[in-house]
Amino acid sequence: MPLPAPDEPKNQVALRSPAELADALPYLLGFYPDDSIVVVALHGSRGRFGGRIRIGIPAADDEWPAVSEQVAACLEGEGEAGSGGRRPDGAILFLCQDPEPGRKREEVMKRLRPLAQSLRTACGEREIPVYEALCLSDGHYWSYCCPDAGCCPKEGRPLGGTGTSAMAAAAAYAGIQVRGSLREMERRLTALGGDAAETQRKALDSASSALVPRMLAPDGCAEVRARTLRLASSLMARFGEAVQDQSDSRLADAHDDGLLSDEDAAAMILGLQDRRTRDRAAEWMEAPDCGPALRLWRALARRCVGPYSEHAAAPLTLAGWVAWSSGDRPAARVALDRALRTDPGYMFARLLHRAFNEGVDPEPLRRCMRKEREARRAEEQRGPAGSAACGAP
Repeated sequence: MPLPAPDEPKNQVALRSPAELADALPYLLGFYPDDSIVVVALHGSRGRFGGRIRIGIPAADDEWPAVSEQVAACLEGEGEAGSGGRRPDGAILFLCQDPEPGRKREEVMKRLRPLAQSLRTACGEREIPVYEALCLSDGHYWSYCCPDAGCCPKEGRPLGGTGTSAMAAAAAYAGIQVRGSLREMERRLTALGGDAAETQRKALDSASSALVPRMLAPDGCAEVRARTLRLASSLMARFGEAVQDQSDSRLADAHDDGLLSDEDAAAMILGLQDRRTRDRAAEWMEAPDCGPALRLWRALARRCVGPYSEHAAAPLTLAGWVAWSSGDRPAARVALDRALRTDPGYMFARLLHRAFNEGVDPEPLRRCMRKEREARRAEEQRGPAGSAACGAP
């Protein structure tokens, strides 16, 4: 998937060596990629960074050629997405994967070498040379392009200390933060397991039996919508009052999970399947609502267990929207990607994902939501609104 470049640091940094490029990767994305192919487009004679592409590394080797063609095609189209229509003049490639338990990092580097070559060939055929291809594994890096064993030994070189590079200093100056690893960010959006999942499934079954027939009835949908929004408002207040410690994401999520009963989670998850209810919920997009809203949508995504996994598209998309609206682009990117993996046809996620990747400013959409909210309130003051059937995503 093509990713827009984050804001460039105000004090420009020149990255010339494999070590500097490897240390810069998490700052280029906003997180540490796991099991990922990352390609960074280069523009002009000085190699200015353009768009980023990140995709998971396929487990099956026979999928590598097709993925390489897909990545090269995305890279070629990067100019249309956000570089004034100019094709990239080159690219930098990163393959990021840690070894499985009992395996060595050198084995990862050797196994991924054919993938690196396949990607370089696919890009080269489109006249986009890959100037550097790096493998990052277990805190070390290798260059697939450098033949000098003195510079890039076969055992690899250790990555620099976190926050000590020139890129880290420039990113800190520009206010760019690394949000953690991709694996950790996705964990925060992943459904619960074990006994917690079973009790939540039973609550969803019960709520589904009670709510779905009413949602399908023309005279019942408005009532369900109103009840869902009242519940959402009360949960927003609860999450806003219960301030969490963000220093440990697992503890923070456990704290939020404790604020949400299985019954309330089930009612919210099912209620958000109505398009109009979801659109109303999307209006919690500005301070001081952003923090509690993002936590609530994440917690609801974690409650979409078992046969209700596809229901997560709604809270995941809302999480992506709120994160994007509040300026947290890495969190937005991960949530919207996951929403589309959950339900590739979910239109709200598709529209937001495309706008996000094309570098669109979310403010015009926020203004539109504000106007709709003001018009609705004015209509409510004139008289009760009529009932309406529930809308699909």
